[in-house]
Amino acid sequence: MAGRRPGGLSASTRHKGMGLLLVSPFLLLFLAFLVAPLAYAFWLSLRTSTLVGGDHFSWFANYQQTFTDPQFLSGVRRVAVFGVVQIPLMLGLALLGALIIDEVSSKLAKVFRMTLFMPYAVPAVIGALMWGFLYSPTFGPVNSISNSLGLGKVDLLGHGLMLTSLGNIVTWQWTGYNMIVLYAALQGLPREVYEAAKLDGAGQLQTALRIKIPMISSALVLTLMFTLIGTLQFFTEPRVLEKTASSVITPDYTPNLYAYNLAFQYSEFNYSAAISFSLGAVVFIGSYFFLFATRKRSGLK
Repeated sequence: MAGRRPGGLSASTRHKGMGLLLVSPFLLLFLAFLVAPLAYAFWLSLRTSTLVGGDHFSWFANYQQTFTDPQFLSGVRRVAVFGVVQIPLMLGLALLGALIIDEVSSKLAKVFRMTLFMPYAVPAVIGALMWGFLYSPTFGPVNSISNSLGLGKVDLLGHGLMLTSLGNIVTWQWTGYNMIVLYAALQGLPREVYEAAKLDGAGQLQTALRIKIPMISSALVLTLMFTLIGTLQFFTEPRVLEKTASSVITPDYTPNLYAYNLAFQYSEFNYSAAISFSLGAVVFIGSYFFLFATRKRSGLK
């Protein structure tokens, strides 16, 4: 029989076996470091530990508590306000940067790309520490410059400006990344379309608004989705600045920070796991419905 050795396996069976053998290291690591921890965390979220009753199954009581917890809901509202302002601003700057770089000469484009992308290459923790130093009301250069100009002290880590300061850090860090994604989409557009637009008398602004932006709508949708997910996972920047501005950034400042502090400061691992899974479910369901609602208009499948 073709493809089969006498008394042996067929060629297709050998190929499948070799494929499984090559994939098995990844599968083992995937199961050990992702699936198993998630399963254990979900098991923890279904249990409750008390001094009197000990450790016992409470099923979905922790999840019910999550969506009635005023501290959790306060963090959700704060992140929502943060996202409503920061996401359009950051994506608008990223789109503007991508459109400008697409128009300039190749030499200038390389310089602009490197300059705008450089903050993304800085680790988030280091970037937050750097901005924390710049924001410091005691020895930060921002306040020194403000005082020298006669503007007085500006408390960028106070209650009134903390969200603005955090938004500035996130925008500085991630605008370049989103800009590169959008710029790559612009580079993939056929140049014949631009030439036809010029022949029709369209200027640069009209070309950008009526041709370029609509044709990269799928890239815009993807960057928006990734930014929404990142906003719901808002953790690193408030965590780094928590010690510097402990009176402002409370343990429940964001939902992720709340879950972290519940687990590692108050040892409420069960409730923390329930909050984490609730956030994960919101991110997954929200991303699915967002893509479902925009896939036809953006060209995504």
